[in-house]
Amino acid sequence: MIKKVLFAAALLCSAGIAQAQKYSIVIKGGHVIDPKNNINSIMDVALKGDTVMLVAKNIDAKEGVQVVNAKGLFVTPGLIDMHSHNFFGTKMDQTYSNGPNALPPDGFTFRTGVTTVVDAGCAGWKSFPDFKKQTIDASRTRVLSFLNIVGEGMRGGTYEQNVEDMDAAATARVAKEYPEYIVGIKLAHFNGYNWTPTDRAVEAGKLANIPVMIDFGGSQPVLPIEELFMKHLRPGDIFTHCFGQLASREPIVDVKAGKVKPFVYEARKKGIIFDVGYGGISFAFSQAIPAIKTGFYPNTISTDIHTGSMNNAMKDMLNVMSKFLAMGMDLPAVIKASTWAPAQAIHREELGNLSVGSRADVSVLRVLDGKFQMNDTGTFGFFDYTGTKVQGKQKLEAEVTIRAGKVVYDLNGLTNPIVVSRR
Repeated sequence: MIKKVLFAAALLCSAGIAQAQKYSIVIKGGHVIDPKNNINSIMDVALKGDTVMLVAKNIDAKEGVQVVNAKGLFVTPGLIDMHSHNFFGTKMDQTYSNGPNALPPDGFTFRTGVTTVVDAGCAGWKSFPDFKKQTIDASRTRVLSFLNIVGEGMRGGTYEQNVEDMDAAATARVAKEYPEYIVGIKLAHFNGYNWTPTDRAVEAGKLANIPVMIDFGGSQPVLPIEELFMKHLRPGDIFTHCFGQLASREPIVDVKAGKVKPFVYEARKKGIIFDVGYGGISFAFSQAIPAIKTGFYPNTISTDIHTGSMNNAMKDMLNVMSKFLAMGMDLPAVIKASTWAPAQAIHREELGNLSVGSRADVSVLRVLDGKFQMNDTGTFGFFDYTGTKVQGKQKLEAEVTIRAGKVVYDLNGLTNPIVVSRR
């Protein structure tokens, strides 16, 4: 009886303490990088529920129900992977659209600091309801979507070459039915010297008042990207795979001269967004290194993650970000391209920042130093699909990921008390 009374008293006491605490989580002592608000210094962050409540120099740890020890680490808005493939399913002949080549997001996001993914065209207007039901609604990761201009979605083969299935009106109609989830239109994998697919995607974007992401499948001769930028795309439209170098696509860097083509700068001035979209064969150091050296940084960093790219040169979001550190981008620029810039590109300004009132998605990252690693060079090795390799002194690793105000990943138990949310 006495034990029961003591236990009840302890519960009442702990409940009283919880009620007295202002915040659900306080992140202490980390180096905050919040590009939207120009914060780049050691500060604390307080969350309550799904909302950022305060970013300040010294927040009392006792005011948090949970406390994350972020000393020596970097605290950033939750990472946004703007080019991902997540319509995983069991229809084995449908590749990325309810098929085996896509990935269920929760298994590959939180452990890399990613809290939001944007599926890049796996679903078209015909299949989006199924995608919403089995992926968006079932995931803890925030899943948004670029809707494929092909009604069947990214099923591969002849489906993605069917211009007759590129219905701008139907695509825009579904986009307007699901404005909470659909943030743009996607053109992907069409092969042929034909501007009709691009124009139909842009038409759908105009009708739904959302941006378009363009991925040229390829053609011979290549479709001229100057014409794409200056005559077909609008300000705010997105050119993904921007550092690709394939015979079937025109690159942005003149390979012989090693310089970014002049019209590419004009396209950027116009407002075209250059997205990495790393993928399996859509990134080459021979394009990225000359661009970075001359100060032409990507607007947004993304993975194009799928079953092929994740086990090849790309690997994951933090590996791609680390490559840009190795090529000369500084950490604040890399964080901006992985948080605030993609939030702006998809018109979700409540994401990608730590402003008071914004969504409580936070990444706590460690920057590993190569000189402390067990190798002869004191560096990390990064390679592309061509076999080109570069050395980097730093590599990013996720320590803690917070999604919607709950700890969903904690690598080394830095949260006290340790309660990692399961759902």
